[in-house]
Amino acid sequence: MDGTREKEIEYAAFICPTCGKPLQKQGGSCRCENGHCVDYAKSGYLNLLMANQKHSQQPGDNKLMVEARRRFLEKGYYEPLLREVCRMAESFLPSEKSRILDAGCGEGYYTDGIFRYLEEQGGAPNILGVDISKTAVDKAAKRNRGISFAVASVFRLPVADASCGMVLNLFAPYYQPEIERVLAPQGVMLLVIPGEGHLWELKEFVYQEAYKNEVKAFALENFFLEERRTVRELLSLKTREDIDDLFKMTPYYYKTGREEYERLHSLDVFQTLAHFELLAYRKK
Repeated sequence: MDGTREKEIEYAAFICPTCGKPLQKQGGSCRCENGHCVDYAKSGYLNLLMANQKHSQQPGDNKLMVEARRRFLEKGYYEPLLREVCRMAESFLPSEKSRILDAGCGEGYYTDGIFRYLEEQGGAPNILGVDISKTAVDKAAKRNRGISFAVASVFRLPVADASCGMVLNLFAPYYQPEIERVLAPQGVMLLVIPGEGHLWELKEFVYQEAYKNEVKAFALENFFLEERRTVRELLSLKTREDIDDLFKMTPYYYKTGREEYERLHSLDVFQTLAHFELLAYRKK
């Protein structure tokens, strides 16, 4: 292939889920050199989830959870967390040209927030987002067309080896082998997990026997822990809808009886602690 033709090829951000070769854009589709083809959805994402990677017909967060989380987050309740994630991403990004992968991006609230923050700092963010929920990825793709989104599993990321300077894992399933594979040497992983007291008052109100979150030791094999930050914020939920949305965006909703749910749903205002641990790890 001559140099002129090489320059004409526009590569997608992802690799073929079947053979692992780079995907080349061709109109409204992507095709690899082995002829495997994937079409872009109307909202702009690629569905790279193989049938044998599905554990149900519609895996991942359902429409109820996605919509509840979208409404809740857009009201700014978790904005303190978003600000701190943005600062850490800027601080640890190897260079402004480094690729960032949000592994388990959901509906794209944090992915979009980081993109816009880095853009405001004068950069041209190179960000990818993947999630197993087709409903969530569709919302994410509609939120920001400057980010490449794909439906995919965090247990088999459709991203080339050592191609990312940073990987975000925010409340998502964590699978270290894949994160290690896609991270470049000295790349950084930003991990956000619920702190011990996260939503304690909510759990205490709903359950007869409530337990604090179990936070595991922060040491990870093959990574250096570079920095730990804690975000604690008392949430003052001002409407019944906000209380309901917070509850529905958590796993607690699906583990709660009707009577307990109705008791919570009758409240017009509520306060509960938001507690997050932000951890920056550098690949050894």
